[in-house]
Amino acid sequence: MRQSQAGRATQDVGNPQLIEAMIEAMRIPDLRAKILFTLAMLVVFRFVAHVPIPGVDVQALSQAFAQNALLPFLDLFSGGALSNLSIAALGVYPYITSSIVMQILTPVIPQLKALSQEGEFGRQRINQYTHYMAVPIALFQGFGQLSLLQQSNVLPGVSLGLNITTLTMIASMVAGTMFLVWLGELITEKGIGNGVSLIIFGGIVAGFPQMIGQGFLESDEGAGLLMLVILGFATIYTIVLFNEAQRRIPVQYGRSVFRGGRMQRQSGSTFLPLRVNSAGMIPLIFSFSIIILPVTVASYFRDPLSTSIIVRGIQSFADAMDPTRFPYWVAVFFLTLGFTFFYTLVIFQQQNLAENLQKNGGFIPGIRPGQPTQEYLNRVIIRITWGGALFLATVAVLPFVFQIITDVRALTLSSTSLLIMVGVALDTMRQLEAQLLMRNYEGFLR
Repeated sequence: MRQSQAGRATQDVGNPQLIEAMIEAMRIPDLRAKILFTLAMLVVFRFVAHVPIPGVDVQALSQAFAQNALLPFLDLFSGGALSNLSIAALGVYPYITSSIVMQILTPVIPQLKALSQEGEFGRQRINQYTHYMAVPIALFQGFGQLSLLQQSNVLPGVSLGLNITTLTMIASMVAGTMFLVWLGELITEKGIGNGVSLIIFGGIVAGFPQMIGQGFLESDEGAGLLMLVILGFATIYTIVLFNEAQRRIPVQYGRSVFRGGRMQRQSGSTFLPLRVNSAGMIPLIFSFSIIILPVTVASYFRDPLSTSIIVRGIQSFADAMDPTRFPYWVAVFFLTLGFTFFYTLVIFQQQNLAENLQKNGGFIPGIRPGQPTQEYLNRVIIRITWGGALFLATVAVLPFVFQIITDVRALTLSSTSLLIMVGVALDTMRQLEAQLLMRNYEGFLR
């Protein structure tokens, strides 16, 4: 009876497209509850993103965003909350920074490396350390953002220092960050998709209508806007292509089983998928952070009347690294290229694929187990990472290229935003597809 019901369900669904699969998902009570819970948490996030810190000059805040390249980048990871200077202005960026630092330190510090090999307990403990580290990072970043905004007269009448006003503002921003992280973990546990990524995704999507509307209203370049739309769809297609691209390494398994009173040898074959872009968006975060922060620090030394060689050198560096100039994007390209290799190799070494294959009786045909397998996998991952690195570096400089091609300045198509949106959407669809397949429905990812 169950098989016939499952057969009819699969037959009813047939080969569903995305919309049909979503309709089928909403018909399943527990899956519908997960989707509705995820949407409810995103609504709560959007409410929190509009609770402002008292004493903000809105007009001065808009001018500061137009003049400082660091603020739009940080606003991306706050989910649009920084543009309102809300209590969630830091977003989940301190937690992301803490996660990246822990991933880099894990293979370096022996205690953390040993902890990471202790299974679920070790992962929970490292996750706990990540949360602890996010708090001081949020404290420093909150004070830095307030100092930066105070120089732009966004907080008139506020004197930053060891006073109750400053401490209250920073404490509210840190609390907002940890609240968003908590919301993200609730989504991961009880909803669909990665919660922290979905919060960033929700903020980007919420800001798109206003950005696109301003671009169309302020620009008279109809042909340029049309070209920008075409390039945007082409970028999305390329991002999907590279995110899904993988090199499949054939793997064979052999094991002995006791059957019929004697030992018998069984074997099977599968493959090891190595992604072309296994680093995701992390190299973009690294490169933009490293190149924007020195420029921001250099802006503190701006003094047109200064005759100091050091001060003038810092000012020249800040002018050369302006986001509207060519040297800035050249630096972004090569930094992204380097960080892609660095992050990919760090994460790949933590996986210990050769050791795990040998423990489970697996081997790559034609390659001896152990160190030769590790060397072979290292060569493969380096070769395919060239494709992923060039892809990410190209994505990083696409806004500058698009402005040259379309001559549209009012609307900046953030390729980083597109990369985040596409990556989160694909990950969420995979999880939704897995839920559908568990209930005998055919998925929508081919």
